[in-house]
Amino acid sequence: MNWLHWSLLSAFFAALTAVLSKIGVEGVNSNLATAARTFFVFLFAAVIASMTSTPSALLQFSKRTWIILIASALATALSWICYFRALQLGEVSRVSPVDKLSVVFAMLLAAWVLREQLTLQHFLGGIFIVIGAMMLAWKSI
Repeated sequence: MNWLHWSLLSAFFAALTAVLSKIGVEGVNSNLATAARTFFVFLFAAVIASMTSTPSALLQFSKRTWIILIASALATALSWICYFRALQLGEVSRVSPVDKLSVVFAMLLAAWVLREQLTLQHFLGGIFIVIGAMMLAWKSI
């Protein structure tokens, strides 16, 4: 499988996550629900990692790798906390498209931090994503 197959699977599971999370945060503290979900994500990821690598491989990570992974984990935690609260307050069909503005933010950050080249195709695609998210976020047009 190539990157596109994995990306499509990621999108499907993200969609399933949104619907299941909306149901899961009903009547509970969204931060506590995020923590519980994160615990089970950790367990599942640990099982997969143990099947595909050895724990000693962690010792090969550089200090830079650890710092970047910790920063990424903090960003993920903040994203999930905000996402669960948004799901608790809003409709999945409106929250999820706005959350997907992360695609546009990722392109911009990749250009700035990673020096990736953005083309007219990126610009137009980003504009369509923003317009689509805005259309879906508003109750009526």
